[in-house]
Amino acid sequence: MRLYDILTESERSGLDDCEIGVITDDTRKVGKGDIFVAITGRNFDGHAACADMLAKGAAAVVIDHDLGLPQQILCENTRIMYSVLSSRYFGEPTKRLKLIAATGTNGKTTTVNIIKHILNESGHKCGCIGTAGYDVCGRVYEAHLTTPYQFDLYGYFREMADNGAEYCVMEASSQALSQHRFTGERFVCGIFTNLTQDHLDWHGTMENYYLAKKSLFRYCDSAVINTDDPWGKRLYGELQQEGGIHLVALSEEHMTDVSACSIRPRSGGVSYVLTDKASAQAFNISIPMPGTFNVMNSMGAAAACVQSGLDVREAAAALNTVKGVCGRAEVLYDRDYTVICDYAHTEDGLEKTLSAIKPFVKGRLIVVFGAAGERDAGKRPAMGRCVAKFADIAVITSDNPRFEDPGSIIDQVKTGFDGSRCETHCFIDRLEAIKFAVSQARADDVIALCGKGHEEYQVIGDDYMHFSEHEIIAELCV
Repeated sequence: MRLYDILTESERSGLDDCEIGVITDDTRKVGKGDIFVAITGRNFDGHAACADMLAKGAAAVVIDHDLGLPQQILCENTRIMYSVLSSRYFGEPTKRLKLIAATGTNGKTTTVNIIKHILNESGHKCGCIGTAGYDVCGRVYEAHLTTPYQFDLYGYFREMADNGAEYCVMEASSQALSQHRFTGERFVCGIFTNLTQDHLDWHGTMENYYLAKKSLFRYCDSAVINTDDPWGKRLYGELQQEGGIHLVALSEEHMTDVSACSIRPRSGGVSYVLTDKASAQAFNISIPMPGTFNVMNSMGAAAACVQSGLDVREAAAALNTVKGVCGRAEVLYDRDYTVICDYAHTEDGLEKTLSAIKPFVKGRLIVVFGAAGERDAGKRPAMGRCVAKFADIAVITSDNPRFEDPGSIIDQVKTGFDGSRCETHCFIDRLEAIKFAVSQARADDVIALCGKGHEEYQVIGDDYMHFSEHEIIAELCV
């Protein structure tokens, strides 16, 4: 591919055409023929490296102010241009896909994977981009980011389209939205799950966090919104006032556009009656996913599929064939005692998961969990307080410490247990923490492994070290 192939006539002005390689904003990855995108970040401004990148052999640099360099592509916003050029590089693959996106603090992964299941079960080939992996309809790539950076993201879109996908459902993280990783795309439906404290290290305030989530709906034809959540109620009202988008309200508390009633939780899942106002129909739903929060996740998934072209009866029938989602309230072992794996890594996520499990625990609830390094430190004591409410034994350990001291993180989490009667144990090594929990388990106990979910790694420094709780439990619990 040549440089002129991805530039408009006006963008080519003053540039020499040449063969190009990849597009990247990472100075470490730039090679001969690559395009370097200068991003102004918190700690580094890529514009300062542009001359060096050209000296390394870059074909061009993308900038937002004139640097007086040869082969410079001047634009208003380099993050947006990164998305635009990446899309053009891969032949604008999203023109061949119907896009659906879910945003919110918790429930995104479960929601998008249920949507993927419903669409596939209904005969529509669907790819998926999210925390649990990048499914391109023929291969699943491991995910290190909820929403990949621009060049990688559009590469996955292209692979999906080439593999015959009709739909792509994706998680839209607040960071991805604020960084314009897919600016200009049109979504047939956007889903808002909920909003609780998270990522304030990035956004600074809950208001900024909310506005980042809200920005998704500028690109959506329809919006499916959890109006039981106070931020969702606000979003619904603001979008209704602004107009230009079809709105669907979800509720477990009131009769709205799509509602759930007669909710019946059980140890192995939850049943409810889904009512659809538009069609005046009701459907009995049963899913093997414990926790009443999965009522909202599954109901939202079905509603999004209807907004994306499915008949409501077809969507409900496919919903009843869901078998669960990897690492989301997933039972890894269930004999004399039970081991459940869940991705809960915020106070709200822990509250939802542990409150769903606790009523069905006949023995003791043993919770293994930790707080991530270099992420919102303010939530750590709150996570401890939440676990203290439900656990009989809490095992505090590491969860992707990155460059932070894991012992210090544990100490911050432990302050949430002050005054609690919950028995606590601390292990920096997460494997030792799990071994300890298993060694303590008695008949009818439940061990909840929280935080890793589907992840098969621990992030220590810059390294992603292989760490699979699925493999560990398979080896320990025999």
